[in-house]
Amino acid sequence: MGKNKLKKFADMASYDHVFEADFEQLSQGEFAQRGRWSEWFGNDNPIVVELGCGRGEYTVGLARRNPDKNYIGVDIKGARMHAGATEAANEGLKNVAFLRTRIEFIERFFASGEVSEIWVTFPDPQMRKPRKRLVGTLMLSRYRNFLRPDGPVHLKTDSPFLFEYSQHMMAANAITAQALNADLYAQGVPDPALGIRTYYEQKWIDAGMTIKYVRFLIPQDVDLVEPDVEIERDNYHNVGRNVVIRSDK
Repeated sequence: MGKNKLKKFADMASYDHVFEADFEQLSQGEFAQRGRWSEWFGNDNPIVVELGCGRGEYTVGLARRNPDKNYIGVDIKGARMHAGATEAANEGLKNVAFLRTRIEFIERFFASGEVSEIWVTFPDPQMRKPRKRLVGTLMLSRYRNFLRPDGPVHLKTDSPFLFEYSQHMMAANAITAQALNADLYAQGVPDPALGIRTYYEQKWIDAGMTIKYVRFLIPQDVDLVEPDVEIERDNYHNVGRNVVIRSDK
């Protein structure tokens, strides 16, 4: 491991707004912060979670714009998360925290009704693995264990595959989209929160890709079903280390 990465992990370990628990720790007992996030933030403001936060740019951007809400960015890549965690610390943002864990464990970190909104920003579309899709029915079933019934899920993506999948998933489960936009920036952005652009999002826009947005509520007390459809896959490929480009072509 390089010295730079070691320094990042050392920094992360010293930040009081960064939390971490691996599978072994979770299996030995309940995560201590579960059900007590408001105590840590020191207020009863709504708690918003960003899943797959990467460098934390969106989490920090949302926190800057909405001081009346508390934001928690979740990702497994601590070295990436370091950027947002350090930025939040340097700016003295008190409504930001980060959680380093695998998203499949996410329901172990929050109590029922503790989270008011979920953001999923530019996730891997997982075209071959429906069970790993962050807006797939397996993950949605987990989210509703801690998301308020009136709490929306926001999906922002550049993937035509994932955008189409989300529409089939909603249709299969009688979900009505609260918002559905195939080209978010075509006619201006009505909500400033949607206009936050991460480094890689800007790269994708510059490459000519359209950004898509969906917002919906997860149905309660029903078994969610996967849509039985074939969806054309994206041209999804790596163009460099830690850089992914997807094409609408």
